[in-house]
Amino acid sequence: MDTATVARFEASRNRLASIAYRLLGSAADAEDTVQDAFLRWQAADRDYVEVPEAWLTKIVTNLALDRLRSAKARHERAVGAWMPEPLLDGDPMLGPADTVEQRESVTLAVLTLMERLSPTERAVYVLHEAFSYRHAEIAGILDITVSASQQHLHRARGRITVARTTIDIDHGFARRVVQAFIEAATSGRTDRLVALLTDDATGISDGVGGLAAKLIRYASPQRLATAVRAGFTPSPAKRRLAGGSPSIYAVVANGCPAVLVTLGDRVLGVAILEMRADKIAGMRSIAAPHRLGRLAAEWQRREHDAPLVRSW
Repeated sequence: MDTATVARFEASRNRLASIAYRLLGSAADAEDTVQDAFLRWQAADRDYVEVPEAWLTKIVTNLALDRLRSAKARHERAVGAWMPEPLLDGDPMLGPADTVEQRESVTLAVLTLMERLSPTERAVYVLHEAFSYRHAEIAGILDITVSASQQHLHRARGRITVARTTIDIDHGFARRVVQAFIEAATSGRTDRLVALLTDDATGISDGVGGLAAKLIRYASPQRLATAVRAGFTPSPAKRRLAGGSPSIYAVVANGCPAVLVTLGDRVLGVAILEMRADKIAGMRSIAAPHRLGRLAAEWQRREHDAPLVRSW
């Protein structure tokens, strides 16, 4: 393959990866999907590809849908072990973030809600809401009618309802939120944590070290606050398990403030705080290495602000 042909694909790589990530909720699967698309691009008779960007979008979308429909994916989701893979702010895989819909489409809340959709509904929602494809274009990508595309979008919108926040989640805001969260979590007083939460706040965790066979759910603010207080109370046993005294940073991940726990340059876990107005409406705590691979690699490449807690 000549240099120009490779360059044509590479010019679309980030956009293709961000489509695949929104469809799959997994950076690792998105990377594999884009690589599969590259192999198709290599093998294609490109003389008959009139618009390479459209052709590649169709290939990546349908490869991602094949993954969603696979037995392995269905099993993982069915047994309650599936969780979206978080990404740090600025990762090109997050894709466009100019509109509210684009920013919402990569929050873990929306990536989780998309589990309610059929693969085709999911594709229509992502292509229309996050990438501004017209229904005629989506119909061509998915081999459906324009009317069907419109109906799929209507159903998808009905199943994905999120409480929008008008707050600008920048790094300064994230640091203030995480600072208050850590101070409350380590105060020894559950009521201080509850005060930071909405009345319907809930939480999800994949357990210590990400080893839980099924996701652990906290169905009320009190239960979430109790679990957070216990988790953030330091002890010699926890330090032995971590391999030392971790540091705690404030970051932005998937458009939300997040607590990042590290030991040296190793990421031990991240807790993403979903905001509604100025309160925390949900927390997703992720520690499994296979869910943190891309985030950890991105963290190691970057310079960081000073930690909120240097030695926990």
